[in-house]
Amino acid sequence: MQLSLYVWHDYTLVQKTDSMKRILTLLALSTTLLFSGCDSLKNIASNILNERDAITAIKEMLTIGSNSNALISKDALMNAILPSEVNNVLSKLQQLGLSKDIDKFTNTLTNAATQTATNSIPVFADGIKQMSIADAIGIVKNGGTAATDYLRTKIGDSLRRAVTPIMKTALDQYNITQQWDKLVAPAKLVLGNKVQLNLNIDNLLAGVVTSAMFSKIAEQETAIRTKAEARTTPALQRVFGRDWNNNGAVK
Repeated sequence: MQLSLYVWHDYTLVQKTDSMKRILTLLALSTTLLFSGCDSLKNIASNILNERDAITAIKEMLTIGSNSNALISKDALMNAILPSEVNNVLSKLQQLGLSKDIDKFTNTLTNAATQTATNSIPVFADGIKQMSIADAIGIVKNGGTAATDYLRTKIGDSLRRAVTPIMKTALDQYNITQQWDKLVAPAKLVLGNKVQLNLNIDNLLAGVVTSAMFSKIAEQETAIRTKAEARTTPALQRVFGRDWNNNGAVK
């Protein structure tokens, strides 16, 4: 009887040991599957573009572009403030020996426009922050300058209106109207009203400045989409460092 008890006791120990081994094996297998599943989920998640990431990256990209110095063409400025006969006017003024004065005036005008662009950066940044980009994923996938085009369409007019008073302040600071009147005084007898500046020049020049800034933003967007070194934040690297039209393949 005592021997039977020992045998039963040993048998029970063996059973418990086997059960423990099975439990430990199951735990190890479950843990492996769990971590493997997590890795798989991470891989799947990394290949999915979500709207939140897209919006963050788009706004960062547009903000970087708006902080870049916009190059403003002197020709664009002169065409905006002068009537359509601008070439004839400038030609006549040059014939009167006013080439240096014209250059001085256009340089001053360019300085005023550049200052306006610099002072308008917060206006652009604020407009970008307030954007509600419902179709952010589409903008990312569309490529090109889709984000800049969206910005221009949605808030371009309001930005131009906001920039106009900034432009007026710069024009007044540089005495643009007075400088022009002094410059064209010798030509008035020959050209009459053709040398008059277009009315509402602050609004016209604000349009030139706004257009130049959008061009700079578009240039920056193209760089971020195509050049790895231009993606200077984690959001830009995640969103624009992959080809979302090709299952999120790394560029």
